[in-house]
Amino acid sequence: MKLPGIYHLLFVALGCTMAACNSQTEQHDGGYKNKLTFVPGEEMKIAEAFLSLKDSSSILLKAGTYKFDNLSIAQVNHILIDGEGPDKTILDFSAQSQGGEGIRVTDVKGFTINGMTLKDSKGDLIKINKSEKVVVTNLHAVWSKSDSTSGGYAIYPVMCKNVLIENCYAQGASDAGIYVGQSDSAIVRKCKAYKNVAGCEIENTAHAEVYDNDFYGNTAGFLIFDLPDLSRRGGFVKAYNNHFHDNNERNFAKAGSFGSTWGVGNAAPGSGVVILAASDIELYNNRIINNNSSAISVVSGFFIDQNAAAKMNANYDPIPRNIFIHDNEMKTDSSFPAAVYEHHVGKILVGIEQQLNAQDPSRKNARMPFIAYDGITSNVLTKGTAANPDSLCIRQSQPNLFVNIDALHLGTKAWKPSTDVTPFICK
Repeated sequence: MKLPGIYHLLFVALGCTMAACNSQTEQHDGGYKNKLTFVPGEEMKIAEAFLSLKDSSSILLKAGTYKFDNLSIAQVNHILIDGEGPDKTILDFSAQSQGGEGIRVTDVKGFTINGMTLKDSKGDLIKINKSEKVVVTNLHAVWSKSDSTSGGYAIYPVMCKNVLIENCYAQGASDAGIYVGQSDSAIVRKCKAYKNVAGCEIENTAHAEVYDNDFYGNTAGFLIFDLPDLSRRGGFVKAYNNHFHDNNERNFAKAGSFGSTWGVGNAAPGSGVVILAASDIELYNNRIINNNSSAISVVSGFFIDQNAAAKMNANYDPIPRNIFIHDNEMKTDSSFPAAVYEHHVGKILVGIEQQLNAQDPSRKNARMPFIAYDGITSNVLTKGTAANPDSLCIRQSQPNLFVNIDALHLGTKAWKPSTDVTPFICK
């Protein structure tokens, strides 16, 4: 995968006066022709500057706290929004009265935001839509409270191409802290996500790599989803060298999400990684520790919508295919998190553990196996009988490794989840 370039404005030339810095003169340091610098108290000028930016422009926001309603950039190229560091340049949207986002970026080719904190917007903190060569670095995107009053997404590129999110921190999102949706070619690396419903979500996004991240203290650590009725299909996602741990918190998604078949309200407390209807996924060399409901779940669209087949088209297939899980370290604690007993999917996971132990007393009340697979394959579409028609490939050596949930029979007398991993061991 080709890494998009990072356009860093390293310094404002020494000795330039404020008037000179704010003039849109032809300058070439850092590759930006037009350079603007602002200080706290100039919020109205900043909002106007965002709206009137020309191609090849940079904005430096000096240290301090800025209070905004919202900011918007659209239909320009080669733009840098720079701060003096997440602990120094603070953009506060807590008094926001209008607009769905704190910062909205639309149709920009070559957009970088670096070195600041965004906090407490009513909607998403930063949404980057239909843009290319997007770089988000050294950005903290946080809500002071982690509850349903928070916006959905902290860092939110959607329908973009060539995205890099690096050295960022997301907290308090009522959906996903770091979300990449309906995009092509994305990297999320060296980031942290804490106290969100989902730490990070890759949704209907193709050719993504997620590595060297720390997602912890969320409801679910990491989601790879393909959902119906969206503009594109995802797939070809690699996640490696991450630490997904202690994701056991209650699901505080907005009420509408719980009412939606496909909403993040379905994420059970205690989930490390959830792969939903996504294909061509490789999950390896991760530490998946103390996510105390399920370390890894692989489920089809049928698991949450029995009519998923009706939604099939060129952009959606409900069956996860070509999933390769190997060489991950996995551990769980001795019991489910308390929040799981109040959650609709969480209660199913508890029931699976109970059913396995009732079927096989030799398990001696063992915990939920590390990898849970719903067992719904393309056989439901083709009337086939193959044991593993969709190439789920597992190469792991832990005991109590795997359960085929037998989701098609869940809740019936014929229900019999199985811990036999043999058909799914990599050949």
